[in-house]
Amino acid sequence: MVPLRWWLSWLVLALGSRTQKLPTRDEELFQMQIRDKAFFHGSPVIPDGAEISSYLFRDTPKRYFFMVEEDNTPLSVTVTPCDTPLEWKLSLQELPEEASGEGSGEPEPLDQQRQQVTSATGAELFSYKGNDVESFLSSSSPSGLYLLELLSTEKDTHFKVYATTTPESDRPYPELPYDPRVDVTALGRTTVTLAWKPSPSASLLRQPTHYCVVINREHNFKSLCAVEAKLSLDDAFMAAPKPGLDFSPFDFAHFGFPPGSPGAERGPLTEPPPRPGRPAPSRPRADVRKVCIGNKNVFTVSDLKPDTQYYFDVFVASSHSNLSTAYVGTFARTKREAEQKTAELKDGRVTDVFVKRKGAQVLRFAPVSSHQKVTFFVHSCLGAVQVQVRRDGKLVLSQHVEGIRQFLLRGKPKAKYLVRLKGNKKGASVLKVLASTRPGKHAFPSLPEDTRIKAFDRLRTCSSATVAWLGTQDRNKFCIYKKEVDDSYSEDQKKREQNQCLGPDTRKRSEKVLCKFFHSQNLQKAVTTETITGLQPGRAYLLDVYVVGHGGHSVKYQSKVVKTRRFC
Repeated sequence: MVPLRWWLSWLVLALGSRTQKLPTRDEELFQMQIRDKAFFHGSPVIPDGAEISSYLFRDTPKRYFFMVEEDNTPLSVTVTPCDTPLEWKLSLQELPEEASGEGSGEPEPLDQQRQQVTSATGAELFSYKGNDVESFLSSSSPSGLYLLELLSTEKDTHFKVYATTTPESDRPYPELPYDPRVDVTALGRTTVTLAWKPSPSASLLRQPTHYCVVINREHNFKSLCAVEAKLSLDDAFMAAPKPGLDFSPFDFAHFGFPPGSPGAERGPLTEPPPRPGRPAPSRPRADVRKVCIGNKNVFTVSDLKPDTQYYFDVFVASSHSNLSTAYVGTFARTKREAEQKTAELKDGRVTDVFVKRKGAQVLRFAPVSSHQKVTFFVHSCLGAVQVQVRRDGKLVLSQHVEGIRQFLLRGKPKAKYLVRLKGNKKGASVLKVLASTRPGKHAFPSLPEDTRIKAFDRLRTCSSATVAWLGTQDRNKFCIYKKEVDDSYSEDQKKREQNQCLGPDTRKRSEKVLCKFFHSQNLQKAVTTETITGLQPGRAYLLDVYVVGHGGHSVKYQSKVVKTRRFC
């Protein structure tokens, strides 16, 4: 009779290789020398105290074996489904009585051993179906060969298995506190603050651990394995097995995939080729974020969307073994965006609007009388803006505006308009907006493409300066103002003076030089000059030109600083 350990080793090979030919005598002797668990790491035997990762094809069962060499041994088997529910059961294989004793004679012939192996039966100890991380625990198990059978009926999937005969206190999975819930302590429009009680493995046992937070918009996860499987869908379809996973020709040959079969050529998460005439399936995206934060047990999640429900999971992982345990996850909906106040636009009246940096303002225009056309005048006095106009909820205009723009839209009986002004990232914006069903009467003054003021250096004296600016074909009123500034007048001060919405009414009377009307049908000749007198030698002056339209609305040209000569 052969020793029990040899019987267990041979039974593993025989039960796992019913489709193979019987081993030769030399192979048999080699297999009987299997003693340490490192040998079984790449075989269907689960090594004691090490978590293995493997893969299941749909509707194709897989078997693993685990040996307990002594009676009254504690036993724990944990199965972690990754991305789909699993069916699994654990049974104890009962050997024929003749195989359990020690014999002093020659080993039995291989044919007789084979007959005894195939006649071995099993007693089912535990079974489970679902996607939870589930364990079989026994404080006193008999010696023998344990068989773990797994099956996925939904799709190809990853899973993990951990088995050990060490006492419960020595298991490497981090422990959860008495209250394993994740709490939401603060809620904002784009942020959620989470808190949880520390793991006793870190706080009491002083074992090195770290926490990982997972955020997604679909559901809570029950294991980090499930998170990693979801993330892998977004990274790529894996055309080949990941290093370290339990894939080898031994698996395909022993578990239903003989050489050359379609299943043996198929890799994990690969899709069958599309049928002729059909597009290839699009790659699914996993909207999942995973952040590992060390040993902190408070974390604020940022960059979320307002008024959106999110699911939050926390996992504590051992820094040594990298095995993890899931807290009880939670979910929360971020707060809504603050409702924007809507200002009313009056027909033919100018409305001043201030838009914060990256902010927005909404204006409403509801003409009282019937109309065929509506004109919107938008004057971006300081900074550019994005202008959107919706008529009865339908987007009819979207434009980037800098300076003065006029938009003519077809009217519609009893139509209502919403104007949305969105600021830029550089700074705040100041605007004047006018909506009118009679645009010819309330138009803003027309402007040339170039609104700069030109100063002539050769005509500069100790008491005067000569400047010029462009006009248009429309007859408008131009007013020029001057203000003395010191030599330290900076570009920042100059930018503050560039608010084109500030009209002549904001200036002192003493700063006014003159006002005059000017236009020309020939745009090439639409230029005027003016000599400003009464200046002091060696002084700097800020010059501004305002053009005033028929409705009294004014627009300021770009400011110009000139300096008189010190000696003449």
